[in-house]
This record gives sequence, structure tokens and C-alpha cells, in this order.
Amino acid sequence: MVTAAGHVVPVTETPTALAFPRSFTWGTATAAYQIEGAATVDGRTPSIWDTYARTPGKVRNGDTGDIATDHYHRWREDVAIMADLGVGAYRFSLAWPRVQPTGRGPSVQKGLDFYRRLTDELLEKNIQPVATLYHWDLPQELEDAGGWPERATAERFAEYAALAAEALGDRVRTWITLNEPWCSAFLGYASGVHAPGRTDPVAALRAAHHLNLGHGKAVQALRAHLPADAQVSVTLNIHHVRPLSGEEGDVDAARRIDAIANRVFTGPMLQGEYPQDLLRDTASLTDWSFVKDGDTAEIRQPLDFLGVNYYTPTLVSGGASESSHGSDGHGNSAHSPWPGADDVAFHLPPGSTTAMGWAVDPSGLHDLLLRLKGDFPELPLMITENGAAFDDYVDPQGEVNDPDRIAYLQGHLAAVHRAIEAGVDVRGYFLWSLLDNFEWGYGYSKRFGAVYVDYPTGRRIPKASARWYGDVARTGVLPTSADVTNGDVTGDATSGDVTIG
Repeated sequence: MVTAAGHVVPVTETPTALAFPRSFTWGTATAAYQIEGAATVDGRTPSIWDTYARTPGKVRNGDTGDIATDHYHRWREDVAIMADLGVGAYRFSLAWPRVQPTGRGPSVQKGLDFYRRLTDELLEKNIQPVATLYHWDLPQELEDAGGWPERATAERFAEYAALAAEALGDRVRTWITLNEPWCSAFLGYASGVHAPGRTDPVAALRAAHHLNLGHGKAVQALRAHLPADAQVSVTLNIHHVRPLSGEEGDVDAARRIDAIANRVFTGPMLQGEYPQDLLRDTASLTDWSFVKDGDTAEIRQPLDFLGVNYYTPTLVSGGASESSHGSDGHGNSAHSPWPGADDVAFHLPPGSTTAMGWAVDPSGLHDLLLRLKGDFPELPLMITENGAAFDDYVDPQGEVNDPDRIAYLQGHLAAVHRAIEAGVDVRGYFLWSLLDNFEWGYGYSKRFGAVYVDYPTGRRIPKASARWYGDVARTGVLPTSADVTNGDVTGDATSGDVTIG
């Protein structure tokens, strides 16, 4: 197989099936604002996403997360679905404004009680809870005080982490501090396509640093309140960046995007320093004086694994037009989310795409995992999100057949297996997402779920991909073909090539 960037992936004789390590974790994932609803129930106050979604023109069709999938009231049903599928872990996020409504001071017990009930039910069903502290729902009061560009927000985040650990540490043994801080910093404060919708590149760089600092402080707070055997991590949406060609300008474009997409976080978190080329690239914007003595040492905390989110590779070249960042896959804006790299052009790799318009390329995940092993050889990895949106519908028989999603998952799981065989220490895989849900700026127009949600009624319908993934999770074995109602999905699980018959 030849990928869009010219990478050749050898095709070998197809085995009957691919067996994953017996200790491999199979899970699924969600985020609080996308599924919970109950936006004003039991003391919850607005987050930046409540405010952003209620601002006309910010979210498609004027959708909000006020009800979402009503998981706050239907959580038992959702846990039962997971148990029926046979997944062994569930990654969810705590809603900061549900736990600590103002972002400071004491916690709200009714909010914590929801997560206590949820985790108890998960444990009863032999599903391990994996809690993410922050999946983008900053309490609005903290944004009103300056948000992530302000140092105080990192302090508040550590206090919140301590409250959550004290309340749930006896139930939850795996914790993730931040989900995709790149999105929080650069989509939230530079391009404005995510909450809080600001368009200031310097504020975005400040936000990135204070998210890093908040992570370091939160890791320390978690370890101070959790049992010694608890696992602590962070989840990054590491961009797998490829140059369009071997020309010097394209190669440098890839370096610059890698710096502002990836190394702005992995540098301080995993190596204790910001990359010098990043500082040079952004020198016209800031002198980085907001980084204080001792900050990078505090940011660099020991982690038990690194959470990796992957959906599609990033293909770039130099010499962009003014609006070329709009094709970066993150949403259209007149403002770039790439400080110091505004003149980089983004290209859609050839081949099939998802409903998000993202290229389907499992080799990008394989190559990314190998890169991370090379950069951080002692750090285990966990795929904390991977999945795809397609235009799903309920057929006349009341079923949802989604062979494209099965093909996507099969190809990407095969890529993970190849990486493991190449020596990469990948500990688990979490399918995004359990449920169709509020997809941020796209509202309810994009369906990532393994379970179809009829939004007017809340009815849940497991898709064919849910049953397929459940079989893989229960057995730990990836077949090279899978029969689904809508046709046969077949493929070479060694190469990641998958076709639909």
C-alpha cells in the first residue's frame, strides 16, 4: 500500500486473525459536555462551552449541550450497553462546573455523587473507569477572570484535581489530566472555532503554557491524594505531520507545524523544556516571559503512560495563501490556529474521507506510534481516542449498518497491532465514541458513535460497528474480515487496506 505522502507499507500474507496481548485494554470514550446534558441541574453552572454554544452563529444549527444525549439521567442504560458489548474500560470526563461550579472553593456533593454512582455501576459491571479531569469545559467564571491565558487558572485546576481525587480516588485508579490541550489553546484562543472563541495568538501561546503548568500541578495533586498504584497521564492529539514533498520549504513547514502542534506540549511535559525552534518561530509574537523560573521543571512530572488521540494525518507545504489554514481539518476561521506558522498550507491527502472530511489513513497511526517510541522509548502509550464520523441512518428494519466505520476501525486496529509487533508498548485502545453526541462546533450534525442516538427521543440503537467492536474487545482478536448486515467488510489486517464488498 502507498500512502498519500508516498510511504510504502509492505503487504504480507494475510493471517487468519491478529491476536492482541492478553493484558491489552479495550474501551470506549466520551466527554461530559457532549453527552451529559442537565446543564443547570444539581448546582452545575455554565462552562465556556455553554456560553459559546448559546452565542448565535458559533455552533451549527444553534445546537447546544443543554440536553445532549441526557446521559446524566440515562447513565445506567449507557453502562448496560457497554457491559453488553463487553468492553473492559470506559473513559469519561468530569464536568468541572458540575464538581466545582465557580472553579474555586468547595466541591458540590450532588455533582460528585453523579460520578460516584457512575463509577460504582461501572465497577459492578467489571468495567474500569478512566477519568479525564478536563475535556474543555472551563467554568465560565474562570474565563471571565482571564481563562487559560492567566496563570491563576493553572492554580485553580490543581485545586480541582485534588477535590476530584479525594472524592473518587477510592474508585478510579486511572486518571488523565487534560484532553487535547492543543484544541483548548489554539482553537479556543487563536482561531476561535472552539470555546471561548477568542482570536489572539499571544493569548493562545499563554494558554498553552498555563495548560502545561496546570497539568504539572494537577499530576502532583493527584499523586498526593491517590493510592500508590493509581495511573496518571495526559492525552495529546499528536498531529502526525507529513511534508507534501521533500522540498526544503515543505520540510520546514512540517517542522513548524510539529513544533506548534506537538512539541509545545511534549517538550515541557516529557523533556522539561520548550523547543528552541518553537521559541524562534514565535519570537515576533512574544518573548515567552510568561514562563517563570521553575515552571518547566514543575510541568515535567512522571507519567504512567501517554494518551494518544489520532484520527487522520496532517499534510503540509510551504508558501500558503492567507486562508489556507482553513483546510487544516479543525474548522474554518479568518484567524489561524498556528501562531508562527501562518504561511503553511494544509492539503487533503487523496483517498476516502469521513463525514468530517478527514482522510482515512491507518498508516499515519502506525507511523505516529513508531515516532513516539523513538522519541520517548520508556513511556508506554495508550490510544485514548480513535474513530470516525459517517452519515449513519436507521434502516427500515430499525438497524444501523455502518460498514465504513467497521472498515475504519479494522484498518486502524491493524495499524496498532503492527506497531506492537514492531516493539511499541501500546497498552490499550479506546473507541471514540460510545454514543453519537454534541460534536462541538458541528452540533449534532456529525455522528461518531458506535451507538446511534435518536436525539428527539434519546433512544439508543447499537450500530453494527458496536457489535463488531464488542466481539474484538471480548476476544482480543482482530479478524481480517467481518460480516455485517449491509455487506461484507474484508481487508488485509497486516497492511491496513480494507475494502467494502
